[in-house]
Amino acid sequence: MSGQPNTRLADLFGLAGWSKGELARLVNRQAAAMGHPQLATDTSRVRRWIDMGEIPRDPVPRVLAALFTERLGRVVTIEDLGLVRHGRAGKRQTDGIEEHPEGVPWPPERTAAVLTEFTGMDLMLNRRGLVGAGAALAAGSTLSSAMYDWLHTDPALKADAPVLDEPLHADPAGFDRYEAAPIGSQEIEELERSVEVFRAWDAARGGGLQRKAVVGQLNEVGGMLAYHHPPHLQRRLWGVAANLAVLAGWMSHDVGLEPTAQKYFVIAAHAAREGGDRPRAGEALSRAARQMVHLGRPDDALDLMKLAQSGAGDRLQPRTKAMFHTIEAWAQASMGKGQAMRRTLGQAEDLFVSDRQDVEPPDWMQTFKDEDLYGMQALAYRTLAEFDPGAATHAQYYAEKALALRVDGRERSKIFDHLSMASACFIADDPEQADRYARLALMSMGSNSSRRTWDRLRQMYRLTAEYAGYPKIHQLREEIRLVLPKPRPRTDGDSAQA
Repeated sequence: MSGQPNTRLADLFGLAGWSKGELARLVNRQAAAMGHPQLATDTSRVRRWIDMGEIPRDPVPRVLAALFTERLGRVVTIEDLGLVRHGRAGKRQTDGIEEHPEGVPWPPERTAAVLTEFTGMDLMLNRRGLVGAGAALAAGSTLSSAMYDWLHTDPALKADAPVLDEPLHADPAGFDRYEAAPIGSQEIEELERSVEVFRAWDAARGGGLQRKAVVGQLNEVGGMLAYHHPPHLQRRLWGVAANLAVLAGWMSHDVGLEPTAQKYFVIAAHAAREGGDRPRAGEALSRAARQMVHLGRPDDALDLMKLAQSGAGDRLQPRTKAMFHTIEAWAQASMGKGQAMRRTLGQAEDLFVSDRQDVEPPDWMQTFKDEDLYGMQALAYRTLAEFDPGAATHAQYYAEKALALRVDGRERSKIFDHLSMASACFIADDPEQADRYARLALMSMGSNSSRRTWDRLRQMYRLTAEYAGYPKIHQLREEIRLVLPKPRPRTDGDSAQA
């Protein structure tokens, strides 16, 4: 018992709206349902957990995590509740910022347990139809400062597995736990192939349809990581976990589950580092940066990109560096910094063409091709055109180059390119061309589960207002109004910006 209030638990308790007596009764009922009928919690115990920082014994933390997850409609972990025994439970620094926002950084040996618990809670929400946006995102500067020292230390690979006599890992918290058992190279190859299948599906159809399958696969991999495998197998298994966590995060972002997405990106960075793959950890954080730009927080995105680039180490290939620069350029464009954006895009181009491709790129970089570079350049110039309309012609140029190469079935990227082109045409006072590209985007959006495409469509729709008197554009506006999903209620972690 710390004697200090558990501010994390207190904050979530306030959001849930229970009385202390009501929570005590719910804990007893839920514990019985989870196979612990002997548990007898009362109001005074709940008061000690919240007001005195007392950490209850297992299974109470898991029971509380399940109750808060269901009540709040978002994943709430034991770490979120401040009920982990290492360190100071829930204590905040004097400036009001949490000591470890979003549970970051946790000690390396906790990664498998955190991964398994979080995915288990996410699956529970999916089953009960309770998934929601939930909590606020950690700011990029706060997140990056919390992870900086951790990411820049050498990964602990001496055992390449969690310590087996640590209860958190022998019996990780959460639901749908995978029974720890040894696996071989053939099973890991099958897992690696499943990542490729999920990745292709996400690129073609958006993240909504396969997100649950990816989270379920990641949950099982978390259980596998609790077993002590030979180092070469354990490293590959951590790689699978990192790839699946990035996919789970990207799919969550794609459907608007922003805090959940951010947590998966952080889990992916931890998993990649555990496997000794610092470039993969940096790429996971670059996804969080793209998320921040989408949510209208480009300054936070730039903070995260600095961390992603410095934390990725000296093994970054030129094409990966080029991709990082395109994200940085998009953030700069979102702030109206045209000169900086052009300079950064120039660096991206130089790096991209300098890649002689004499070294096999990592599997997670094999989809960043010429059309993806052009697509990001189009997006950056289209974004800058909101501040400098002259940039619209450059956006049209790069969008056209990207679309000419989009032949590999990645429909979501093609939709984004069509919308970049349509928006740039409106800004460039070419409503006839804008109407054509907008309709090409609309034709594909009905079969895609990406909420981000609809967010970007709303941004384009705003530009049609100036041309509402044109018969074609008037009809386009009516068609868009009919098909646009209703906007989600705004939360602290959300923004309407694309």
